[in-house]
Amino acid sequence: MSDWIRCFHPAPEAPARLLCFPHAGGSASAYHPLSAAVSGAVEPLIVQYPGRQDRHGEPFAERTDEVVDAVLAALAQHPGDAPLALFGHSMGAVMAYETARRLTDRGRPPVALFLSGRQAPSVPRRSTGPRPARELSDAELLQDMRELSGTDDEVLTEPELLPLILPPMRADYQLLDDHVHRAGPRLGCPIVALTGESDPRVTPDGVRLWADETDAAFDCHVLAGGHFFLDAHLPYVAEVIASALRHRESEGTRVG
Repeated sequence: MSDWIRCFHPAPEAPARLLCFPHAGGSASAYHPLSAAVSGAVEPLIVQYPGRQDRHGEPFAERTDEVVDAVLAALAQHPGDAPLALFGHSMGAVMAYETARRLTDRGRPPVALFLSGRQAPSVPRRSTGPRPARELSDAELLQDMRELSGTDDEVLTEPELLPLILPPMRADYQLLDDHVHRAGPRLGCPIVALTGESDPRVTPDGVRLWADETDAAFDCHVLAGGHFFLDAHLPYVAEVIASALRHRESEGTRVG
């Protein structure tokens, strides 16, 4: 496995693989609980972005295409040819969507796309509200992180940890600020969208607009919680994923 992909729970006999993209500022370890929850139903593969954890010191990615290119190159090195599904939360949803588009262009579309905590690309919004990340002070960036409740507040008050937390968050926010959605053909794979009903940045109506990005089936799940609602609903989310992939398997769908 390359620097870009982790496999915490190998399941080579699983009927499908699930490639997961973390949120802004996040790392592969953030998906360890989800990996455990879905393992067996799928083989979970987790993306590790540069500039964090064991890739600390590497340059941060600056463009979405840079991440997609590297992840697809790494995926080609992974053994097995089981059908591939994609999952992404928040910034990871953008990465998963763009990866799905690239795979579709190559004639190997994913069998399903799971998008969490992100509105459809037809609903433009900045990652940090009305101001770009480049204009935010460290204090403002920390406040933004508190509002999303994705990081333990005790961690955000530890001065020695901030040099590890703030740079990847700022870099990922800037990547999102610079990302421009390019219109193209609709996807042919089913999309399953998930969101928290109390998310301060994402509305259920905005999430439901993902239906316009596919010619296949669409399903939307609105769950209790804020932007990081996944943490409280792992068994449910794992069953949503397994159920969607069982349905596709029963229809005989395979990667091309």
